[in-house]
Formats: sequence, C-alpha cells, structure tokens
Amino acid sequence: MFAGSYPLTIDDKGRMAIPARFRAQIAEQFSSQLFITRSHHPCLEIYPAPAFHAVASQIKSMDDRPKADLLNRVFIGSAVECEMDKQGRVLLPQLLRKLARLDSSAMLVGQIDRFDIWDEDLWNQKFGEGSDASDLAAAFAVLKR
Repeated sequence: MFAGSYPLTIDDKGRMAIPARFRAQIAEQFSSQLFITRSHHPCLEIYPAPAFHAVASQIKSMDDRPKADLLNRVFIGSAVECEMDKQGRVLLPQLLRKLARLDSSAMLVGQIDRFDIWDEDLWNQKFGEGSDASDLAAAFAVLKR
C-alpha cells in the first residue's frame, strides 16, 4: 500500500527518485515495472504494472463507449511504461511534465495502489494549510471510521 506525501525534486533530465521506503516493495512485488500517465487533475499518476493493467481492463469492459474511447485516448494513450533505475529514479516524460505543470519541486502522494505527482506549489495551494477545508470536511463526514 502506498501512503503518505513526500516532497521531491525533479532533476534537469526529468528524473525523480521514488522514496526509499517504497523501492524494495516495488522491486519485489512488481519487478520495478511502472506506468506513468496523466490524470484528470493537473498531476501525473504512477502505477505498478498490475494496477495499471487492472484499470486498462476496466476501461476495455466499459459499456459507455464514448467515455471508454476518451479514456483510451487520454489515459492509456498518454501512458509510458518505465522501470526504476538502480538509484530508484523514474524518468517523467517532458510532455507529461508539461501537462501536469511540473518543474523542479514536486509532491509524491500515495494513493493506496498508485502515486500521484503534483507540482509542490499547486499541491500546497489545493490541499495544504490554508486550503478550503469544506470539501474535506464533507468527505470525512461520509467516512465510516
């Protein structure tokens, strides 16, 4: 399970290091095979290969063909398969970085079976201290805990 938020740096070549605490898990469980794609938010999503294939299967079996076609074009069509290097880095393609407005400071956010990568300033603006808490309060209100 991927959880937590981690400020990271994207180097000049577009590489980003996955936090050490997740590297062994990804290597052991998923042979370091990852997919990076765009989101409906201004961020990127990183999936281990099996989780990405599960989403692709859902899209393939959708009854709503126009929505499935759109997801195929955007979500699947933007996806890039990659592998972590020996230092635990992944290359974020320039086109995807541009779509997510990523520069050098990013926030990697665990999302159970994937990671989101946000521009750090945008993440802090939307979800950090001082952000609008009304949506968050409404979401917590329906959570059974």
